[in-house]
Amino acid sequence: MRPWCAEDAAELLPVLEANIEHLRPWIPARVAEPVPEPALAQRLAGFAADFAADREWRFGMFSLGERQVLGEVGLFPRSVSGRVPLGEADRAELGYWLRADATGHGLVTEAAQAVLDVAATFPQFSHFEIRCDARNVRSVAVPRRLGFVLSMTIEETAPAAAAPNVHLQVWTSAP
Repeated sequence: MRPWCAEDAAELLPVLEANIEHLRPWIPARVAEPVPEPALAQRLAGFAADFAADREWRFGMFSLGERQVLGEVGLFPRSVSGRVPLGEADRAELGYWLRADATGHGLVTEAAQAVLDVAATFPQFSHFEIRCDARNVRSVAVPRRLGFVLSMTIEETAPAAAAPNVHLQVWTSAP
């Protein structure tokens, strides 16, 4: 794992293109939607700038030797009102995605635990959250494996009339 950089766009773009149907229901378009490589490089440069400025920490997940992009794990400062600058945060949200052909090997759980181990050194974080749609069975398994507890489920109206409502689960854990 390491922070994204603009030069990762060439390797990331085919992963996003090949996994769009796998990711689209769960990941915001501003993160997972394939765009032309120059635009993707700008997106990744923005992620790198946010990382350097301690606004959010997105780590690209790579195979050994960085031969393949596998996915992403990120940590986002939060308060009760949502995502906030680090100085206003009392908790952090953990997010993740993984390419379809790399699921089922514990990679996200391992990466998430590594990020949580570092995040636990931040004294202002009273706890951590993972938010995921209840329909995303693989994603829901991660907080369970990490020892998180389901604290609430928020029903959100689907953005499209034909789509099912979202049952956003909020899982929490102390540092």
